[in-house]
Amino acid sequence: MSTEIPGVVVRELGRFSDNRGWLTELFRADELPDGFLPVMGYVSLTHPGVARGPHEHRDQTDGFAFLSGTFRVTLWENRPGQERRKVAMLCGENNPVFMIVPPGVVHAYENVGDTDATVLNFPNQLYAGQGKKEPVDEIRHEEIDSEFKL
Repeated sequence: MSTEIPGVVVRELGRFSDNRGWLTELFRADELPDGFLPVMGYVSLTHPGVARGPHEHRDQTDGFAFLSGTFRVTLWENRPGQERRKVAMLCGENNPVFMIVPPGVVHAYENVGDTDATVLNFPNQLYAGQGKKEPVDEIRHEEIDSEFKL
């Protein structure tokens, strides 16, 4: 999409929907003009009673902004040499936070409120790499043992 102002880029955003809600990528570094350097950002909407995760990353660090609704965020320490532990907290409209989750920490969040709620994510790596042509850095843990369940 072009504009009448030189240097201004306007790109339509796609929405990827499934039974959990929707996700929209706000920007990707491989789609930005030279000199604009954020790596990636996206917003996702999660329906009430729905959880996303648990999963972890080998190399990626996630930066989450929980600003709306009520989410129960659960984190599990899974890095070698670290004590195994679980932490859960409520985040969202009544407790807005920006959270950085490093590689090796399993993370999940569930919308425990009664309305749809959104999360912003600013990872330090592109989803599926340059041009979405690389393996996704994600280790799924849906079958995690009962001690560490949501």
